[in-house]
Amino acid sequence: MITIRLFQEQDWPAVWRVIMPVFREGATYPFSPDIEAHEARSAWVDMPAATFVAASETGNIVGTYYIKPNQPELGAHVCNCGYIVLNDSREKGLGEAMCRHSQREAAALGFRAMQFNLVVSTNSGAVRLWQRCGLEIVGTLPKAFKHKRLGFVDAYVMYRQLEPSDY
Repeated sequence: MITIRLFQEQDWPAVWRVIMPVFREGATYPFSPDIEAHEARSAWVDMPAATFVAASETGNIVGTYYIKPNQPELGAHVCNCGYIVLNDSREKGLGEAMCRHSQREAAALGFRAMQFNLVVSTNSGAVRLWQRCGLEIVGTLPKAFKHKRLGFVDAYVMYRQLEPSDY
């Protein structure tokens, strides 16, 4: 049983433990693999409109996501999200649960669509997951991501209108 709830200040150390290995890997997020905790907190918690955590039955944080406007002002009705699941908790439906939760939260916050700007093409599991959650590949950015191990790889822009049923 997983509970998805708003981030609270005391959650930061656990959130950092979830996101840090993914950033260090340099395979799916454009942040520097050497990012410092305070920089990651700014990007993941302070700047977004909302940050959520997924907690196990025992209260351990096993995943997190954020919602933020994709663009300022005239593009602010479209949100952008980022999701990370603790390595030991992957392949259990948590990413999908967080994405579906984020779609409802985004709609409740007044966003009309969701756009992922840089889905790394080699992250095929995430691409399939976002497609299951209703996002479509609307563009390919050739060699737009500098993968830490593979070098320059394509990235996708994925998009979904939020429907009244998402509210």
